[in-house]
Amino acid sequence: MKILVLNSGSSSVKFQLFDMGDNRVIASGLVEKIGEASSYAKLKDVGADKIYEERAPLKDHHEGLEAMRRLFVSSNILHDFSELDGIGHRIVHGGESFSDSALVTPDVIAKIEQNSVLAPLHNPGHLAGIKNAMHESGKKVPHVVVFDTVFHQTIPEYAYRYALPFDLCKRLHIRRYGFHGTSHHYVTKKAAEYLGVPYEKFNAVSLHLGNGASACAVQGGKSVDTSMGLSPLEGLIMGTRSGDMDPAVLTYLLNLGELTAEGIDAFLNKKSGLLGICGSNDMREVVAKMHEGDERAHLAFEMFCYRIKKYIGAYYAVLGRVDAVVFTGGIGENAPYSREKICNDLTHMGIKIDHELNFAASGGIRDLSVPDAAVKTLVVPTNEELEIALETKRVIENL
Repeated sequence: MKILVLNSGSSSVKFQLFDMGDNRVIASGLVEKIGEASSYAKLKDVGADKIYEERAPLKDHHEGLEAMRRLFVSSNILHDFSELDGIGHRIVHGGESFSDSALVTPDVIAKIEQNSVLAPLHNPGHLAGIKNAMHESGKKVPHVVVFDTVFHQTIPEYAYRYALPFDLCKRLHIRRYGFHGTSHHYVTKKAAEYLGVPYEKFNAVSLHLGNGASACAVQGGKSVDTSMGLSPLEGLIMGTRSGDMDPAVLTYLLNLGELTAEGIDAFLNKKSGLLGICGSNDMREVVAKMHEGDERAHLAFEMFCYRIKKYIGAYYAVLGRVDAVVFTGGIGENAPYSREKICNDLTHMGIKIDHELNFAASGGIRDLSVPDAAVKTLVVPTNEELEIALETKRVIENL
């Protein structure tokens, strides 16, 4: 079974082609800068370790997928999308409409369109990718949508409701949705398997740490709380996002004329976080500047790690018993200084990592814990594309 996974944005499409016989990546690539004169498409034949590229203006997603198809033909991997057994699509926001991955139908497309008001920067691009991929592949190839929000649909109402006027929230679907669900689901399944714990009995605090970052409390293999909310803005400090803050800061700045209503989104999502504190949104740069004596970089590092430590404590209280703390994402997998700072002083909670294991280079799943730690601390590389492919396969096989 060959399944193509597409992650379509407003001006880009990332893709991976999987052989589901052994969950092997056959090819990967991207189409970038759709709608610009500098558009390009790139495909890597993983088996042959060969790159195929095409640089030409691509005015829309239709032309982008046509360029992708030509690269597949050039590589002799596929001659047409109709040869595929399925196409899986990543969708950021499913709102309250979806509690599982779904086969694409006109009704499903309509619901994703309705939820675009909740994710105006993401869902329209996803829809463009879906519609054009369906046109390219023909009617016989099934398409499946996999939502970042679905894993968090098991969060109880007392945890996902905001303390705002109830009727307003119901009418406008204002609630905690959570994101990174595909990643949290994948890494906690892998962690449970690694530790030999049945997933339906597995409790963990999952930390997806990258330029976007979120924490998730997993109880019995299900999400029961997560740090992101209506949007991916709430919760942890991120590369350019503020995370948790007093909303009165905004009214204060608006009243002083320091901020306009139109500028709120950019202020919170693009100018805050690590970037706002020290001028860099890359944790590698932050750590390097910190070691050079930059006080603001040191402050940004401390704030980032402290916020995560607070969430670990909060979710430990919610779960009662924790089998593992799981680190994933670009920072979670590759930033030992951050992991060490986060885990320091948590021995009273049974969390203690080995310094040498933490700083040792390794690409797979690894246990950083000291032998007698009551709670395991694991690094689990995420693979959201494979999780989407597995979900796509599951939905197709259940048709």
